[in-house]
Amino acid sequence: MSQQNRYSIGPAALVAAAFIGPGTVVTASLAGAHFGYVLLWALVFSVLATMVLQEMAARLGVVTQQGLGENIRAAITHPVLRWLAVALVLAAIVIGNSVYQGGNLTGASLGLNDLIGSSQIRGLTPLALGIIAGIILWIGSYRLIERVLIGLVVLMSIAFVVTFMLTRPDWGPLLTGLLIPSLPVGSVLTVVALIGTTVVPYNLFLHASSAAQRWQSADQLPAARRDLLIAIPIGGLISVAIVATAASAFFGRAVSLQGAADLGQSLQPLFGDAATWFMATGLFAAGISSALTAPLASAYALSGVLGYPRDLTSWPFRLTWLAILIIGISIASLGIRPVSVIWFAQVANGLLLPVIALFLLWVCNQPRLGSFRNSAGQNLLGGTVCLIAVGLGMRSLASAFGWLG
Repeated sequence: MSQQNRYSIGPAALVAAAFIGPGTVVTASLAGAHFGYVLLWALVFSVLATMVLQEMAARLGVVTQQGLGENIRAAITHPVLRWLAVALVLAAIVIGNSVYQGGNLTGASLGLNDLIGSSQIRGLTPLALGIIAGIILWIGSYRLIERVLIGLVVLMSIAFVVTFMLTRPDWGPLLTGLLIPSLPVGSVLTVVALIGTTVVPYNLFLHASSAAQRWQSADQLPAARRDLLIAIPIGGLISVAIVATAASAFFGRAVSLQGAADLGQSLQPLFGDAATWFMATGLFAAGISSALTAPLASAYALSGVLGYPRDLTSWPFRLTWLAILIIGISIASLGIRPVSVIWFAQVANGLLLPVIALFLLWVCNQPRLGSFRNSAGQNLLGGTVCLIAVGLGMRSLASAFGWLG
């Protein structure tokens, strides 16, 4: 036990690896390219909000020795309400991650192709990366998955921070953007998008289950919290570095930045081959890390709400992540743009995020947690984040239905 307590990096690194994916890279890059450094405060806020929710998820997992899915199943006894919860999890977590998995593998492929300097194998790269991810998951060793993802987080940190330094940031506006909230005209949806790429519902399932698997006693909660205090800010630092890189490179310049494929190539004429290489490395690491965590989180969530064992080698667990991986490989390899399915997943996520955030707040006040129930301060912080989650959910629904224009 003492050795585990000394080893402070673990499940929270999975969370950081999960929320720094190709979608986050693109969102953060567009924020920096369009608004410079002024929206960095939104990332500071989102990291703090994420830490509040993920602390509750980790505490729930360690104290109850159950994942969030199992706790939902145990708390909701009415059969209709239980199946409604299953439907929400299936729609937003499983189906949603199946679609987003295509983007994860596409982003990793773009980064890898830029690194090896070849586009001739682009159609085969998602398949190769998907097979690698499948082998790691199939082995069924939580410790192996954890170590691989910790390595990828370290790789992302080095790659994006070095890219950021190569772009020679303007430190005065950067510090102002970090510390002083500002909302330029037309930036509200970008702020919400930056927060929404960090505060995501499937990470709550991932963290609760992985914390329960890593730590077996409430006495180990200090280790879980140290893990959180290290890994989540590292993920936030990566996001800040990406926004600042785009601000230094693209803000105020006549450069068109549309997606992940444009990042490395756009940096090359401004800052040389090194910047392009490090950005490609970061994009590859972001894509492959999310390609591992999205299927894993989906399997944890579905197994929990359906009452299957939380065993990485069980067939229900394996079939869940395998289905998501196959769909993702197909989408990435064929270049499919499943707009209608993404729309459906967006609606489901808009419903699920506030529901899961409110459930976390409720269950962390239950008598079964004993002295580990939320304090008044934790309830205040958690309630604030839940209100924000409701706002994010409303924005997601409004965007999906075209109410935002």
